[in-house]
Amino acid sequence: MLELLQSVFRTLYNVPELIRLVGLAGMTFIVFAETGLMVGFFLPGDSLLVTAGLFAARGDLVMARLVPSLIVAAFIGNSTGYWIGSRAGRALYNRPSSLLFRREHLLRTREFYERHGGITIVIAQFMPIVRTFAPVVAGAAEMRYQRFISFNIIGAILWIVSMTLTGYFLGRSVPNIDRNIHLVVAAVIALSLLPGIAAWARGRLSAGRPDAAAPADR
Repeated sequence: MLELLQSVFRTLYNVPELIRLVGLAGMTFIVFAETGLMVGFFLPGDSLLVTAGLFAARGDLVMARLVPSLIVAAFIGNSTGYWIGSRAGRALYNRPSSLLFRREHLLRTREFYERHGGITIVIAQFMPIVRTFAPVVAGAAEMRYQRFISFNIIGAILWIVSMTLTGYFLGRSVPNIDRNIHLVVAAVIALSLLPGIAAWARGRLSAGRPDAAAPADR
């Protein structure tokens, strides 16, 4: 069983091989699962999109099919997460952690949502893990669905278009970049983690201030 899990994770994080294996249909499902199913927080997101753009630049994928398909997958995924949050409500926060559900991810996303409000849905698209739980938190917080849809559409379009076009233009402008796809994937993963690391560092600094424990005047 352990060997099987190791094999699955090796395939998932070998993004170029994963794309060759699953094609457009598989990528569409991965984007949906990462944004819509809480168990999808470990799936590759940004690296998958940038690598897909690189594949499109060399003719292995068609941008006119790739981009709309993934936008729809992200939109439906976010909406599914919102529906889960609105149905499960506050009970989610009492659910114990398991192999495929990490309660601390949900709590951190709630803190992020409480600081930034509805725009979290847009910002979260560019933050691994947070993008999985942000729609769930919005649903549990009873954000109006009409308002959620606006943020959902904007976030899905910005995320998919920016990531795939980054890969596409890199593939068109940098000679032989496909020979170093693994370096591109590593750079994308590192950059995608920066917002989360910055938010964590700000939280630690705020917690260390003498007045951090005192309630703010309202």
